[in-house]
Amino acid sequence: MKDIREIKDYQIVLLGIIIAIGAIVSTFIFAHAMVSYQKLQNQALSVTGSASKEIKSDIAVWKAYYEVRSKDLKSGYTKINADKAAVKDFLVANGMKEEDIKFTPVSSYPVYKKLSNGYDSNDVDGYRLSQNVQVSNSDVDKVTKISQDVVKLVDKNVEITSNTVDYFVSNLDQLKIEMLAQATKDAKQRAESMVKSTGSHIGVMNSAKMGVFQIVAKDSTDVSDYGIYNTTARDKKINAVVNATFTIK
Repeated sequence: MKDIREIKDYQIVLLGIIIAIGAIVSTFIFAHAMVSYQKLQNQALSVTGSASKEIKSDIAVWKAYYEVRSKDLKSGYTKINADKAAVKDFLVANGMKEEDIKFTPVSSYPVYKKLSNGYDSNDVDGYRLSQNVQVSNSDVDKVTKISQDVVKLVDKNVEITSNTVDYFVSNLDQLKIEMLAQATKDAKQRAESMVKSTGSHIGVMNSAKMGVFQIVAKDSTDVSDYGIYNTTARDKKINAVVNATFTIK
């Protein structure tokens, strides 16, 4: 009887060990399955999408300045005021409205006599006066022509120096929104193309980071980490980049 009891006790212990091992193995399998499932659910793909569009400038800004040298301030101001009138008449005659034209205040500087060693003395030899003018208009062709014909003012004894015309796009903020949407769409298409062969599908977009905009001349390939806004070219191209992350399902 004692041997039988010992055998039964042994069987009970063995059964307990088997049940315990089974529970541990089941727990491990379940945990491993959960981890694998979570890994599958947490898979993500990061891609870069881009978009570009050719655009035309619809605002032109031209700047120039003119100078007067005179022995005294009174005659200097008389001359520079006459030059201002000549500049204004020239601009209006070429299609600009008064609200398109901006003049800065006159700046005046004393000019000192030179010493034999080339340094300035304390004696005033005369004065130099200057004034800046700026024209801004949506008629890009007219402003461009003004910058080319400004040499005619020299014939009227106006010592004017012309800068190059700057060209801008008025609806740039709206364009940026449109380009970001297109770049994001391109990113999703790229992601779908990458996972298509694996049988997976692209889920929701987890995150998106906007890159800098490159607004360059039409045929330019210039790129800068800080972005570019080319103002010397009338015909431009805007490039947008978006870095997006999508879930994989």
